[in-house]
Amino acid sequence: MDEPLLFPTYRLPADLLGDVQRMNPWWTGNPQRPLPATRRHLVGMIHRRLEARLAQIVVVRGPRQVGKTTALRHVIQDLLDRGVPPRHIFAIQFDELTGLGETGSGEPVLRLVDWYERAVLGSTLNEIAHAKGETYLVFDEVQNLDNWAPQLKFLVDHSATRALVTGSSALRIEAGRDSLAGRITTIEVGVLSLTEIAAFRGRDLGPPALADNGLEVLKEKGFWQDLASRGQRIQVERDESFRLFSARGGYPLAHEQVDVPWPHLADQLNETVIQRVIQHDLRVGERGRKRDPQLLEALFRLACRYAGQTPGVQLLGREVQRALAGDIGIQRVRHYLRFLADTLLIRLVPPLEIRLKRSRGNPKICLADHALRASWLQEIVPLDPAALAQEPALTTEAGHLAESVVGATLSSIPGLDVAHVPERSGDPEVDFVLSVGMLRIPMEVKYQRRIDPLRDTEGLRTFMERAVNRAPFGLLIVQVDGTAIDDPRLVVVPLSSLMLLR
Repeated sequence: MDEPLLFPTYRLPADLLGDVQRMNPWWTGNPQRPLPATRRHLVGMIHRRLEARLAQIVVVRGPRQVGKTTALRHVIQDLLDRGVPPRHIFAIQFDELTGLGETGSGEPVLRLVDWYERAVLGSTLNEIAHAKGETYLVFDEVQNLDNWAPQLKFLVDHSATRALVTGSSALRIEAGRDSLAGRITTIEVGVLSLTEIAAFRGRDLGPPALADNGLEVLKEKGFWQDLASRGQRIQVERDESFRLFSARGGYPLAHEQVDVPWPHLADQLNETVIQRVIQHDLRVGERGRKRDPQLLEALFRLACRYAGQTPGVQLLGREVQRALAGDIGIQRVRHYLRFLADTLLIRLVPPLEIRLKRSRGNPKICLADHALRASWLQEIVPLDPAALAQEPALTTEAGHLAESVVGATLSSIPGLDVAHVPERSGDPEVDFVLSVGMLRIPMEVKYQRRIDPLRDTEGLRTFMERAVNRAPFGLLIVQVDGTAIDDPRLVVVPLSSLMLLR
């Protein structure tokens, strides 16, 4: 049933005004759509950033469908429950509004806030602040606007308000950092962590081992030993949660819809995540140039095939040319791979840089979630040790996927510098290196039942023995508890326990 619009248009077209009003039902005392009972850790992280007041703008960056919008809704509800006046919260979902160009301005964020001040608040943001009130501007998927960052800069430079922004484009959000320097704090968000999967399934693995502002502890060997010990103490619950992660991945919909069979979930992931990115987010490039969806699909397929590995762009180019039966330049392949990384569906872990010299080598491809590979390629490689033992022929592929999971987990930790060391000059490769301050922590993934204490730790030992690397200890990521290595410099951590970090 049509309802009369609550507020005058103030130069906003009526249909756009109706959309804005629907996005902010609390203005008229109406509830939001029902929220999931289980919250992501992200909700608490957002509140802590807002309360810390280190920056006026909090940016939440992550791939599509990982729960950013739902987290915003939880934050809004919390603010309302704490007594924030409903009209002091203004939320806009920019990937849902098609009429923004009709505001008569190339600055839709500013024009919408102008309208909000006049029509909803009845006063300016600064007047509310002088009266000891607080206002919150919530802009979801703001990167869809070409000049979002300059508009936000102007807004927070001249108005006392708090802005909460989300985006699923790494490049576009990153591009806004320069103009927003000193005004922005960023939260990285990936798919569900193991502690969150447990919560979605009614279990409790405790809080994440790593606080959202606690990178310094990563330099302490004891922290990693405690992490491995914690995993052993909660082994039964941890292993069950990891089994669920192995079977269904880490996207929230996979654990909210527990009764939906995997084939249906796979179709949904393909449609709402992968195809949405390829057909919508990446369809139009700079200056309106159309991108080739077939090339994007072929490259994403190869990213799935080479997850956890470091294929060169020449190899990817040859494979793409065979798949599409066309002459496709190497530079174009490189650019399109970067486009995929921009959507955060994949992470490209770079070669390590020491003393401003980057190791020669290719980036390591890590998928946001191994479920994307299972859905897109329609083949399942188990990570759960018990399931993998039933299919030993998949051990090598599972090892690559385990590297991909590790890379995705580490890359979603805000502020952590993650790289890898390619094999060179007779030195073995190192799967990952964490740089924290002046120290570097090497990490090797050996996802197999039996570990050779010498062969499987050669990369770690070689890296630690070079003084220039400043590595006080190394980490060996394995399948199961109980793997013993007679080297006091090494800490052995099962993959399932490593995932308790987040």
